[in-house]
Amino acid sequence: MSVTRIALTGAIGVAGAIAFQAAGLPLPFLLGPMLACLLCALAGVRLASWPPLTNTMRTILGVAVGASFTPAIVGQMGGMMLSLALVPFFLIVCGALGYPFFRRMAGFDPATAFYSSMPGGIQDMMLFGEEAGGDPRALSLLHATRILLIVTILPVILWLVWDIDLTQPPGAPISGVPLVELGAMVGAGLLGWFLAARVGLFGASLLGPMILAAALALSGVITQRPPAEAIQLAQFFIGIVVGVKYTGVTMAEIRRILSAGLGHAVILGAIAFVFAEIAVLLALAPPLEAILAFAPGGQAEMSVLAIVAGADVAYVIAHHVLRIVFVITCAPIVFRFLR
Repeated sequence: MSVTRIALTGAIGVAGAIAFQAAGLPLPFLLGPMLACLLCALAGVRLASWPPLTNTMRTILGVAVGASFTPAIVGQMGGMMLSLALVPFFLIVCGALGYPFFRRMAGFDPATAFYSSMPGGIQDMMLFGEEAGGDPRALSLLHATRILLIVTILPVILWLVWDIDLTQPPGAPISGVPLVELGAMVGAGLLGWFLAARVGLFGASLLGPMILAAALALSGVITQRPPAEAIQLAQFFIGIVVGVKYTGVTMAEIRRILSAGLGHAVILGAIAFVFAEIAVLLALAPPLEAILAFAPGGQAEMSVLAIVAGADVAYVIAHHVLRIVFVITCAPIVFRFLR
C-alpha cells in the first residue's frame, strides 16, 4: 500500500470536508471527503485507504450505536417485532425487481445480477458473487454506487423535508465526557472488535464494539455516546472509503456499471419509500426512523445518519443488522435454488 497515495487521499478528504463545512452543507465530515475523493477518482487520481485505520474508525460507530441501548430503549424493543418482520419481505421485493433489472436490462451474468440485487455488505456480496462465477469488479462498483447515492441523497431529504440540521456536532465535546467513560469506550471498541473477529462475526469491527458497548450502557458504566470529535473522525474515514472505491474506473465501466447502479438505486429508493410508508401507516415508527431503517445503505453510513439526525438509533440499526443477517445467510441458498 503506497503511503503517498494514502496521504494524498487524506489531503483530498480534508479539502472536501473544509469545503462542505464552509458552504454549510449537510454532513460535511462524511459527504465532503466522500464526494471529493469520488471526483478525484473519476478524474484518474490514484487514491488508496488503509483498512486497519478505517476498521478502527468503524469501532467508534459501533460504540456509539451500542451506547444508545439504554434500559428505556431496550424496554421498547418488543414493539419493534412487527416492524422487523417487514425486513424479509423488503428483501424479497428488492431481489424480485433488482435481479431482472441487472440480468435483462443491464445484461449482467446471473451471479453478478443476483448478488448485485441483494442490499448486503460490499465485501460479503463480492465474496459470494465471485464464488458463484460473478464479476467482482462489477459487484464492487454496483454496491459502492448504491451506497454512494443513498448516502448522498438521503441527507438532502432529511435536510429539506424534516429541516434537520446535519452540520451540528453529533454529540458532546470530548471535554464533556468523563475519563473513566472514555476508557470504557476505548476498551469496548478494541475488545469487542477482537472478540467478534475471533468468533467470525460478520462486520466484526462494528458489531463487536456495539454489543459490548450496549452491555456497558445497560449496566450503567457508559452513560453517553463517544465524543463528537471521535464520531466526526469516523465519518471522515468512512466517507473516504466510499469515494476510493472508484479509483481506476474506466469510461466503459462508467457507461455500463455506474449507469446500471444508478438505475438500481432508484428502484431501491422507491422500494424503501414504500416499506417506510407501510411502517408509518401501521404506526410502527415515525417517518424519520422508518425511512432511515429501510434505506438500504451500508451499516456504518446509516449509523452515522441515525446518530447525526437524532433518530432512534436502536430502532434504525436493528433493521439494518437484520437485513444484513438475512442477506448473508439466505442469499447463497436462494441463488443455488434458482440455479
